[in-house]
Amino acid sequence: MRIDVLTIFPEMFPPVLESSILARAAAKKVIRIRVHDLRDWSNDKHRKVDDRPYGGGPGMVMRADPFFRAVEQLKKKARGLKAHVVLLSPQGEKLTQKKAEALSKKPWLVLLCGHYEGVDDRVRLALSAEELSIGDYVLTCGELPAMVLIDSVVRLLPGSLGCERSAADESFSGNLLEYPQYTRPVEFRGMRVPDILLSGDAPRVAEWRRLQSLRRTRAQRPDLMR
Repeated sequence: MRIDVLTIFPEMFPPVLESSILARAAAKKVIRIRVHDLRDWSNDKHRKVDDRPYGGGPGMVMRADPFFRAVEQLKKKARGLKAHVVLLSPQGEKLTQKKAEALSKKPWLVLLCGHYEGVDDRVRLALSAEELSIGDYVLTCGELPAMVLIDSVVRLLPGSLGCERSAADESFSGNLLEYPQYTRPVEFRGMRVPDILLSGDAPRVAEWRRLQSLRRTRAQRPDLMR
């Protein structure tokens, strides 16, 4: 899979992309991630990519032309590979596990990171960009949501995780929260690991975990039960 990120803060990405699962996935050539400075496509002598909003109002709006030039150049060099363009925006559809699974099947993602008061809407319209949000709150920029999206998608790609079952057994897989997990020691400060997990009885363990997932989901996320 290929992911290209267009941002005015490329320095934010290396600490995340060069660590943990993302770094291992890149080393194994499961993923190829390129982070681009959007200012490289600015025609302004000061490399500006924003301007005042038409109609008045506070703040600045990111211009359409740098995004257009960047995406068009990337597509031209991609030799026919179809890009799925995503605009990170608080106005977008909420990112879910189901959406991450759908995105993981795309061969190429181009992520557009907004900033200031937002992005000229012609970017969304003309580039057929899918708007995605990571929650019902506003962040300073789209870089953090882009990192969250990348992590949620890459860990679903075959070869990214040490154990392929890990992604299938987690919260939101099957619309349930994950069951409680335990490891050594068996007893810690008076709290003991449930005996069923020490029994070695795989069918009973599976039944217990399913029940715990249902109970946890009902208590913490009843909306998922619907």
